Amino acid sequence: MVWSEVVFQYDGTFDGFLCCVYESYVHKEFPIAFFGDEECFSLYAVRTVITQRDHAKRILRSLVQRSVPAVQVLRRAFLTCMEDKEVHLYAFVRKLYAEGVAFLKNQSDPVYYPLALAIRHMNGELEKLRGFVRFSDYNGVLGAEIEPKNRVLPLLRSHFCNRYANEAFFIFDRTHREILLYAKGQSRIFPVDQLQLTLPGEEEIHYRALWKRFYETISIKERNNPSGQRSFLPKRYRGTMTEFLPLDHERGNNRVTPPEFPGVLSVPSAPDGIPAPEIPQ
Repeated sequence: MVWSEVVFQYDGTFDGFLCCVYESYVHKEFPIAFFGDEECFSLYAVRTVITQRDHAKRILRSLVQRSVPAVQVLRRAFLTCMEDKEVHLYAFVRKLYAEGVAFLKNQSDPVYYPLALAIRHMNGELEKLRGFVRFSDYNGVLGAEIEPKNRVLPLLRSHFCNRYANEAFFIFDRTHREILLYAKGQSRIFPVDQLQLTLPGEEEIHYRALWKRFYETISIKERNNPSGQRSFLPKRYRGTMTEFLPLDHERGNNRVTPPEFPGVLSVPSAPDGIPAPEIPQ
């Protein structure tokens, strides 16, 4: 039987993608493209797929029976910013059904390689964001904003929830318009069209100034290496990092400025009359 070529339109969720796989095999239709909730224009027939948990569970159960690691690859690859992501994921699923899991041992496989490359890129972004996320205090709640290329909040959730288990905090993803909320041991991820944060108070600006001064103090001018710094700290992360943000903020008609710091910081020394201990060899 010849499979007809169609365009699938779904809700953009992982369960929705699994339902697309279900519809494809039920109706013998091969998806040449996938669209989310945006308006779809195509010369091909368009099938709108409604997400049904029973259909998604059926496909997921069949994939798990074949390979749990393959399902993990699918879940992580779905969160990446890979171009034509669903097309590559669908090809991966078809090959898994047709040939089994043997091709997973070869990352250079033409079907597996795009997913492995996208996951590697996302893992690098995750590693950086675990150290680059900067929180500010908003009336007793810690808040941070990020601008990742990949949809990383589901993967950052456990790290920050464990790290700040006794705090209430949120992380807003500007790129994908979603927010991670955590309080009292519970966390949720919600879609958010826009987030308007209040301007920081004087105490918050004071701590930002301290952090910025610390960043400037530990740098060694004679060893300044902009190229190396861009490698370890790419510029696209700096727009949400405290040490790179301006300290001046507008609050109505009043300008809030950071506190002044002395040009030279005093360093503790030995008390008068007591010699400093000798430094061992």
